[in-house]
Amino acid sequence: MKKLMILLFAGFSGCNVPNSNKTMPTTKFEISQTTISQITDSLKLMPGNSIALRIEKGVKHAASLWRAEDGTSADFAAFCKANYVANDAERELLFDKVSKNLESIYGHFNKMSLDLRENVDLNNGPMLEIDKEFSGYSIGAHLISDLFDNKIAFTIALNFPYYTLEEKEKFDQSVTRKDWAMARLGDTFVSRVPAELQQAASKANADADIYISEYNIEMGKLRTDSGKQLFPDKMVLLSHWNLRDEIKANYANKETGKEKQEMIYKVMERIINQDIPEKVINNPNLQWAAYSNKVFENSKEISCPAEPDSRYQQILNNFKAEKAIDAYSPEMNTFILRKFSGEMEIPQEEVETLFDTYLRSPQLAKIAAVIEKRLGRSLRPYDIWYDGFKARSVIPQEELNSKTTSRYPNPKAFAADMPNLLAKVGWSKERAQYLSEKIAVDPARGSGHAWGAQMKGEKAHLRTRIPDTGMDYKGYNIAVHEFGHNVEQTISLYDIDHYLLNGVPNTAFTEALAFIFQSRDLKLLGYTNTNPDQEKLDNLDTAWSLMEIMGVGMVDMKIWKWLYAHPEANAAELKVAVLAITKEVWNTYFSPVFGIKDEPILGIYSHMISNPLYLAAYSYGQIIEFQLEEHLNGKSFPNEIDRIYKQGRLIPQRWMEGAVGSKISVKPIANKLEKAIP
Repeated sequence: MKKLMILLFAGFSGCNVPNSNKTMPTTKFEISQTTISQITDSLKLMPGNSIALRIEKGVKHAASLWRAEDGTSADFAAFCKANYVANDAERELLFDKVSKNLESIYGHFNKMSLDLRENVDLNNGPMLEIDKEFSGYSIGAHLISDLFDNKIAFTIALNFPYYTLEEKEKFDQSVTRKDWAMARLGDTFVSRVPAELQQAASKANADADIYISEYNIEMGKLRTDSGKQLFPDKMVLLSHWNLRDEIKANYANKETGKEKQEMIYKVMERIINQDIPEKVINNPNLQWAAYSNKVFENSKEISCPAEPDSRYQQILNNFKAEKAIDAYSPEMNTFILRKFSGEMEIPQEEVETLFDTYLRSPQLAKIAAVIEKRLGRSLRPYDIWYDGFKARSVIPQEELNSKTTSRYPNPKAFAADMPNLLAKVGWSKERAQYLSEKIAVDPARGSGHAWGAQMKGEKAHLRTRIPDTGMDYKGYNIAVHEFGHNVEQTISLYDIDHYLLNGVPNTAFTEALAFIFQSRDLKLLGYTNTNPDQEKLDNLDTAWSLMEIMGVGMVDMKIWKWLYAHPEANAAELKVAVLAITKEVWNTYFSPVFGIKDEPILGIYSHMISNPLYLAAYSYGQIIEFQLEEHLNGKSFPNEIDRIYKQGRLIPQRWMEGAVGSKISVKPIANKLEKAIP
C-alpha cells in the first residue's frame, strides 16, 4: 500500500488562516461578475502574448478564492493588474521559480512528517502518548493559508488557472508536457480550508492508523472449544492483512489448513461484529476460544467485555473531520467527490458502474466451479482469497519461510539485495544501483507501506514487518509489493522532466506496478515455473482477485454514501449499517457465485478504518496491471517500465493511452476469461 500523505498534504488543497490570531475565515465575500469582466477586459489590453481564455479563467478562479480579509474589490483589481504576467517567457520563468520552491517546501515538509511519525510507523521500541500526538500533527496544515495571506496563492491562481477534469480531457497533442505541468500547478489552489479543519482531519486519520497498527491477534493464544492450539506460540497477525495472508498460506496445508482457515474466519467475524473481547487484542497473556468467545487467564475463565464499537468510531471520526471540510470545497463539496473526481480523477459513479458490471459477470461463477473442483468441497466465504492458482500454492509455507528468513534476517539485508532483485527482472547493474540507492528499508510496526520522497535528494521508504527471527514469506511478499511502489516513486520523481508532473495520475497506477512486482516474488527467490497452464491459471487468479477487491471497494463506497445520508449517526448505528451493507453487497454479487447468503466478510478490510475510500484504487490497480502485463509481453521489462512511469502525473486515460495505446478497461480480462473458461 502506498502511504497516503493526508497527514501532510491534505492542506495543499487550500486553507484559510491568514495568521495565528485568526482561526476561521471571516464573512464570505464575492467579487461581482461585473468587476471580474472589467478586470478581464483590461488585462486583455496588456501588451504581450496573453491568451484570452487563460485571462478569463485566471481572473475568475482567483476571484473565487478572494475573501473579505484579502481586501476590497478595488484591491483585487489592483492585485490582478500588478501580478498578471502577460509575456510567455516571463510566465515560464515564474513557473520555474514556483516549481523549484514548491519542491523544496513539499520535500522538507515530507521529511519532517516522516521524522515525526517514526515512532508510530516503525517498530523501534515502546510507543508513548507523545509519539501519537506528534504523528497526528499536520506539518502542512497552515502552508496554504500562509500562501493566501502573502498573496503567492493568488499570483499562481491568476497566472496558472485551474482546469477541470473535463477540460483536461480535451487537451490535444499540441499541449506540451510543460503545459501539463502548468495545469497541475493550477490544481494546487482550488479551495480554502481552515487549518484547524486540516489538523482535525490529520488527527482523525492518524488515530485510526494507530488503532489499526496495534490490532494484533495473538494466534498462539487462540484455542478451539476443546482447548486445542492450532497456531505456533509466537505467531502474531495484524488484522486484516496478516489474517488474510494466513488463510492464503493454508491452502497448501492439506492436513490442518481448513481447520486453521475456519478459525481465522471466526476471528474476522468477531472483529467485524465487534463482539471480540477487547482485552485479547494485542495481548499475549490471555487465551481466547474464538468459537465460544470465552477468555482464559492461567487456564481460568475470566470475564472480558467486547470491544465497544471502537472500529466504527474510527470511521465516524474520519467522516466528521472530512464533512467539516465540505463547506470550504464548493467545487467538490463531499469527501466522496474529493476522493474520486478530485484525487482519483475518475467520477465515483463511473467507478461504481464498472464494478457493478464486472461483479455481475457470468464467468465468475464458472471460476467458482473450477475452485470447488480443485478444493474438493463447497466454497466458504474466505475463499474470496483462494490462492491455489498461484505457483506458490504448491510450495509449503515452511519452505518459503526458511528461504526468506535466512536471506533477509533484518532490513539491511533486504536493502543490500535490492540491486540484485532489480537485475533479476532485467535492469542493468548501473540502473539497478541507481534506483536502489534512493530507497531506504525500515521495520514496520503495522503491515507495511511505501512512503515516497517529495524532492530530489531524499529517499523513498519501504516498510515491512521483520520479526527477530527474520523476514517470513508474508513479510517478504509485502516487501516486494512495496518495493514496486518505491521503484515507481523513484522513477516518477528523479527521472521526471517537470517537478509538478512527478508521481502518477492516482494511486491505482502505483498499485499496478506494486502488483507487477509482487507477482514476480517467487522468481526473485529463484523459483522457476514450468507449468504450461500457468498463463491460464494467472488469468483465473486475476479475475477472482479482482472480484474480491471490487466487492470490498463497493462496500467502502456504500458506507460513505450511508454516512452522508445519516450524518448524525453514532458508532452503534454505523455498525448496524455496515453489517447490512456488507451482507447486501455479498447477496447481490457473491451469493450467486458462492451459494451462501448474508456473509459479512467484506467488512474486514482495515483500509475502511484508516484509509477511507482507498480500496477502489486497488481494483483499478489490478485492471491497469493486467493491461500493462499484456503490453510488456515480449518487450523489455525495464525499458518499458522506465518509459511508462516517466510520463508522470497526466490524467488517468491520457497516461494509459501513452503507456499501452488504449484506455483503462476490463475488456482485456474478460477476453482472456472467455478463452480460459469457454
